[in-house]
Amino acid sequence: MNTIYVFGLGAGDIEQLPLGIYRKLKTASPLFLRTKEHPVVHALQAEGVSFTSFDAIYEKHERFADVYEEMVAILLEQAQKSDVFYAVPGHPLVAEKTVQLLLEAEQRKQCRVVIEGGQSFLDALFTALKIDPIEGFQLIDATSFQGDEWQLTKHTIFCQVYDSFIASEVKLTLMEQLPDDYPVYIVTAAGSKEEKVTKIPLYELDRAVTLNNLTSVYVPPVREETMLYHRFETLRRVIATLRGPNGCPWDHKQTHESLKRYLLEETYELFEAIDENDDEHMVEELGDVLLQVVLHAQIGEDEGMFSIDDVIRGITEKMIRRHPHVFGDVIVDNAEQVVENWQRIKEKEKKGRPISLLDDIPKSLPGILKAYEFQKKAAKVGFDWDDVKPMWDKVEEEIAEFKREASGEKTTRSRLISEFGDILFALINIARYYDINPEEAIHMTNEKFYRRFSYIEEQARKSGVALTSLSLAELDRFWEEAKEKGW
Repeated sequence: MNTIYVFGLGAGDIEQLPLGIYRKLKTASPLFLRTKEHPVVHALQAEGVSFTSFDAIYEKHERFADVYEEMVAILLEQAQKSDVFYAVPGHPLVAEKTVQLLLEAEQRKQCRVVIEGGQSFLDALFTALKIDPIEGFQLIDATSFQGDEWQLTKHTIFCQVYDSFIASEVKLTLMEQLPDDYPVYIVTAAGSKEEKVTKIPLYELDRAVTLNNLTSVYVPPVREETMLYHRFETLRRVIATLRGPNGCPWDHKQTHESLKRYLLEETYELFEAIDENDDEHMVEELGDVLLQVVLHAQIGEDEGMFSIDDVIRGITEKMIRRHPHVFGDVIVDNAEQVVENWQRIKEKEKKGRPISLLDDIPKSLPGILKAYEFQKKAAKVGFDWDDVKPMWDKVEEEIAEFKREASGEKTTRSRLISEFGDILFALINIARYYDINPEEAIHMTNEKFYRRFSYIEEQARKSGVALTSLSLAELDRFWEEAKEKGW
């Protein structure tokens, strides 16, 4: 098995290259370079060192992953014939994807890899920027940057900012969480005689200076607390403080039971925002619902039972497990098949537990919504009518039974309540047939009643009379006016 020797060219010019590496480069053959755009290469060329550069491969592909894979494929092919010498900028094990691919090939017994040092650009970068990485440091590959990887409170360096396109991608992602004029630093050729550090506002990142393979971008850590308010960890810390020894007495005494009413209230206020199609109101109400979730999780953590990490881990695992058509190899053709898969997976998860099909419905749901969910569950196993006519017959039957009970001499309140409940249950069946959520329907009617009754109150005030002094006919007249106005 032949060997691929990987040399690091360091971060600066040839004066900083170790003597041992210099001597090996002088005699290396065949020698391949990931790129010839490096200060050391110019000096080697002047001394007559011959090599093959991979720079042309960058122009052949749209994705850097494909560029690196082709480079490695060439090196592996050459290694079938003889030992190979390969040189990369900086240190071979710092921000060098081709070397990682070669090490994977070594694991597959395709070659042997020997790494021959080289100074990392990081040392020179820390010196140029005068920062201490022990304060918290993050190195990110700009060519594959995802916004959720970035931690705002750490010193952050983006390497491989090759051109303005990559710089633009980084800029736009950072601007989602930072002010447009947040100061960033462009560092070019750190550690060499051409070293240059340029401070610019973030919005100029992709147009302020010339970018190349020797360019890194430094983003200072965010220190201003208000700029971290959008981070989940900040909210978590705030709630922990409120629940802590020196926090808020009200928050400190809350329990899971005492908070139940607030979770229900906030959920209904979110429903209202959704119905009003008010995005700003939705943001506020979603925040209030999230507050309840984090409060419950903090109580669980204070009691040593569970934390928000357990909550997030549980729901993440469930979403991945129940979406095998996204995270696995299951194939679905439509949304109905997704629901069927979901139910099968759910039943498999609960296998062995002696429960009713209806036990999945939360006991705390409002009665109308619970009846709706009960009927949906029963319908899935065939306990349902195929046509709406028998549903209407059932409604009429229940109304007739209620009338008989109401006019009977021996009726009781509990029997009247029971019969009236049967009417509602039968009507919910009708709603379900027409794909109407009864809870949503009664909510809309309540809103409509509120608007029309408010109109009646307004007309009474304009007339200078008390609402209680108006006759039913007068109240009805205002009600009809409200209807005509679309209230």
